[in-house]
Amino acid sequence: MSSRQPGKSVSRIKTGSFERRLSLTKAGLYAGTRMASHMATNWFSNKETREQRHRAMMSSQARFLVEELGRLKGSVVKIGQVMALYGEHFLPEEVTEALHTLEDQTTSLEWPAIERVLKAEMGEQRLAELDVDPEPIGAASLGQVHRALRKRDGLELVLKVQYPGVADAVDSDLNAVAQLLKVARLVSFGPEFNDWLEEVREMMHREVDYRLEARTTEKFRHMLGDDHRYVVPRVLQEYSTDHIIASTYEHGHSVSSPEVRELSLARRSALGKAALELFFQELFDWGEIQTDPNFGNYRIRIGSEQEAGLGQDQIVLLDFGAVQSYSQAFLAPVIQMIRASYEGDLDAVIDGGVTLRFMSRDWPAEVLKKFGSVCMSVLEPLARDRSQWPDYAVNSEGEYRWKQSDLPSRVAKQAARSAISRYFRVPPKEFVFLNRKLIGVYTLIAVLQAEFNGEDLLKRYLYGREGH
Repeated sequence: MSSRQPGKSVSRIKTGSFERRLSLTKAGLYAGTRMASHMATNWFSNKETREQRHRAMMSSQARFLVEELGRLKGSVVKIGQVMALYGEHFLPEEVTEALHTLEDQTTSLEWPAIERVLKAEMGEQRLAELDVDPEPIGAASLGQVHRALRKRDGLELVLKVQYPGVADAVDSDLNAVAQLLKVARLVSFGPEFNDWLEEVREMMHREVDYRLEARTTEKFRHMLGDDHRYVVPRVLQEYSTDHIIASTYEHGHSVSSPEVRELSLARRSALGKAALELFFQELFDWGEIQTDPNFGNYRIRIGSEQEAGLGQDQIVLLDFGAVQSYSQAFLAPVIQMIRASYEGDLDAVIDGGVTLRFMSRDWPAEVLKKFGSVCMSVLEPLARDRSQWPDYAVNSEGEYRWKQSDLPSRVAKQAARSAISRYFRVPPKEFVFLNRKLIGVYTLIAVLQAEFNGEDLLKRYLYGREGH
């Protein structure tokens, strides 16, 4: 969960499915009527005016939709956020842009309502062992986080408390949001959209399953237990329930804080390498990937001055609610594409794309080649052939400058300039999540302003730990 500072608070959240459905249905009917009258009046305009007006109407509809979702909070907001992150292949651009603004909504639930949840879940006796701060340190769409002290030994912990009724409302909320998109004519329903909607449903059920998240947190803590570059909170089972996760409070600075920015280049680069290696471990070794790229899920713990050598700074990993397990059948062609990109084997990259079903052998050869080369360019910072690196992306030591390289937007432009979009198929949902994660890792390294070449690290994971 992002630890965004909460703003205003409310005394309750509408979670009764009837009142939520009523709000969404009224909103949908109003939006549908607006769109119908817009289409009727726009019919007589010339083509260019029609397109301009249609885009403006879509933007206005999308903003209206987001305002309605924001009022309801709870899982509706989370559904909107998930759709914004993963919906670019299914939703109009205006809709995903508007949905992204939901991430700024920071209403928290007032303390008496949270205290009732704590008492009901933990029992008064267990709760009496803790001194809970009534002011939340973070609020998100599904719950909020409070710091606490265990009275008997002063242990600092955090309680992630799920809002009442949120878990039960996931299905009806998702159906209502989908219906609202449909009635407002913001999306055309088809098998691909429906498959994607079911994936959002599964993700939402995982996000509200706090028992699963507690188990996953402990699993990652054990997997990373011997690696001092990472810190994973310890779950305190005795205070955790179906709707509360209690874990140790792990201090650290936000990734973009002045304290992190002021670290030496060598220390920031070591943190960047640690972030990249964590992703490689998830992908190559475990097949389990934390797919939420939100920076609120990371903290940087700065080593003391006495320890100021490299490797003393640590990445604190928070929130394991969005971890996905991937099958070998999916991972094998992904890893094939990565290896082929590294080796400069365009045909093998295309083979991987065809196996993953977002390229097709029916496409013209030049489109396949172009698409394959766009995929290969994603691995630029890990490349063996550095002759293609732009001058501004290399420092005086010949190391890759992740921030200055501006790679994600260059790749996007390269894709947009080609004819790919005419042929592009909606990729499998797993690939969408994986791609989002990779962009998240690259962005994290760029925010750290790290400068290093990732080739040696990639080689270790591609060809075994001894290298090639």
